[in-house]
Amino acid sequence: MSETHRITVDPQQYDGRPCLRGLRIRVKDVLDLLAAGASRVDILQDFPLLEAGDITAALAFAARQSDHPVLRVA
Repeated sequence: MSETHRITVDPQQYDGRPCLRGLRIRVKDVLDLLAAGASRVDILQDFPLLEAGDITAALAFAARQSDHPVLRVA
C-alpha cells in the first residue's frame, strides 16, 4: 500500500515544497538524511513527530518524481 497520502503541499509552508503530514519537516530533509547514511531509527529518534510510514512516503515520493518520460530525438 502506498504511503504517499502522507505528503502534503501547502503554498503557505516552505513555499509549497512537499512536507510530511503538514508538519514542518520537508520530504527533502528526510531524503537528505537517508542519503547521508542515517538509519530510519536515527531519523525517528531525531524527529519524534515522524512515523515510520513518513519515511516510506518520502522514498515513494522520490521514486515517483524520478520517473520521467524519455524523449528521443530522431
